[in-house]
Amino acid sequence: MKRIPALVAAMFAALLAAVLVAPAAQAASWPTVHNGDSGTNVTTVQYLLNAHGAGLSVDGAFGPGTEGKVRNFQQSAGLNPVDGIVGPDTWSKLIVTVRNGDNGDAVKALQVQLNAHGAGLSVDGAFGPGTDAKVRNFQQSAGLNPVDGIVGPATWGALLGGGGSTGGSGSDTLSQSQAAAMLSSAGITWSSSGNCSDRNNSSCTSFDGIRRATVDGAINLKHAVGGCPLNITGGTETGHAGGTYSHGNGYKMDFAMMSCLTDYIHGTFTHSGTRGDGADLWTSSSGNIYANEGSHWDVVFMN
Repeated sequence: MKRIPALVAAMFAALLAAVLVAPAAQAASWPTVHNGDSGTNVTTVQYLLNAHGAGLSVDGAFGPGTEGKVRNFQQSAGLNPVDGIVGPDTWSKLIVTVRNGDNGDAVKALQVQLNAHGAGLSVDGAFGPGTDAKVRNFQQSAGLNPVDGIVGPATWGALLGGGGSTGGSGSDTLSQSQAAAMLSSAGITWSSSGNCSDRNNSSCTSFDGIRRATVDGAINLKHAVGGCPLNITGGTETGHAGGTYSHGNGYKMDFAMMSCLTDYIHGTFTHSGTRGDGADLWTSSSGNIYANEGSHWDVVFMN
């Protein structure tokens, strides 16, 4: 009988550890990769697509061939929209759990990512003791639990996005200049009645402290709507309603009302009811919520 409290304590500790790990995995800031990009993340996409049978030449350049394979994968995985853009939803389906003893393209994708974090591995597709040791080192440094050498969603998320609470400076939120540079490069504009970006001024449009996932979501939207102009009229500045999923906490953006944007939302997302203030609601497959507030679309980027 004396052993029962110790057993209960051990079970409680294991449960607590599992609860503490979950937010880190969920908070990973998955990168957005699309046609025209190049580099390590594109190489990773190509290896992972090949792990699913794509048969691509891995060159680190995201061109029409890679885009076509991404679209094929999105279609087969039941994703919506099928847009050729690798964002959070596509990453979550594309990644493959690998561990010591595995071989193939998914292991090569892992080794490429580990090398981007300074591992210095040979990209040979063989998950042996050397790769296992580098995975454990990375898990330890990223604050992941357990440190087990198994590369599942939490470890992939940390590798690709510097995710979780241990992401380091700016991994989860962005400064005004960081967000503005990302949005501008995607062809997204912004405006305000005060022609300013001061977060503490309700007449401004500010990106100071915005979530990286929110900016990625806006960029994904821009790629999806193509030539339809996107103009942001609200960010993290004061003056909006509070709450967890609010402008102030970096979850929301307002977009100027454009007929092409409205047509895209109505034609792609699911009508999900009416908000308490009468705003018509539409929800994407990833859980983002679009509210028609008359003069603009108020968007909550949940992922």
